[in-house]
Amino acid sequence: MASGQPKIHPFRFGIQASKAGSQKDWTELAKTAESNGFSSLTMPDHFTEQLAPVPALMAAADATKNLRIGALVWDNDYKHPVVLAKELATLDLLSDGRLEIGIGAGWMATDYVQSGIVYDKPGVRIDRFLEGLEIIKRAMTGEKFSFSGKHYTITDYTATPLPVQKPCPPILIGGGGPRVLKLAAQLADIVGINPSLKDGVVNADTIAEMSAEAVTEKIAIVNLAAGTRMSNIELNIRTFLVNIRDSADEAINGTANMLKVAPELVANSPFALMGPPAKITEDLLARRERWGFSYVIVGGEDVNSFAPVIKLLAGK
Repeated sequence: MASGQPKIHPFRFGIQASKAGSQKDWTELAKTAESNGFSSLTMPDHFTEQLAPVPALMAAADATKNLRIGALVWDNDYKHPVVLAKELATLDLLSDGRLEIGIGAGWMATDYVQSGIVYDKPGVRIDRFLEGLEIIKRAMTGEKFSFSGKHYTITDYTATPLPVQKPCPPILIGGGGPRVLKLAAQLADIVGINPSLKDGVVNADTIAEMSAEAVTEKIAIVNLAAGTRMSNIELNIRTFLVNIRDSADEAINGTANMLKVAPELVANSPFALMGPPAKITEDLLARRERWGFSYVIVGGEDVNSFAPVIKLLAGK
């Protein structure tokens, strides 16, 4: 791979799930994910129809042996960072070190409107997120610290418990806009590439930012900002558009019609996985070579249909 591009990391895969009708359904999903070769189970953090991430992720960890857990992503605005840090460290301790800390500045406008939480401008939310992340990282050390920022003040605080993973569980930051992408490149262990969600909703602009060209621009921002860190960064993508079937053309055209976009956008987008397992395997290898994506997350509904892809890519 040419200089300046991401290092090639081994593939690993996750599922993003949000709800289940019972304890049995939820734990069976986690067990199935692990048995099918998935590395992780992640959850969104919204006020919509979903389980609360902390107890649900702990239940998933309890039901499995090696499955990693985390949110994609926790919204910094929904909990004070001292509270979230204690919950995160507890999750890591009780899962024997299987937590990934996905965290962000928040984006979904309806969460804020419905809850009454102030929906500040993106710049303010990002500033507050940076302070929150610093507090969480310092809390994980177990050393007494104080912090004085614009949004948070911490005084002589010593956090407990301590996480199993030292000095801190891996941090995942996903970004769609230049500022967050740069910050992710400088601060995160795992960088997620997202479409822009600056409008607070998923709209036509969001879909347009799923194009191969848009992703290339985002990766370039990360590469430049990361510098020498780049070889240690794991690049992640949540593939929102997954359709595993014998005919790739049918899958691509059907998805393009649904989204009202050109089939080429879907066919070339790293956010889409279309067709039979053999083709998806080839696409993932090509995308890792082109962009560096090695940590790929699909939906919980794909837990069984995606398993053949994982088998084809085992050890690669």
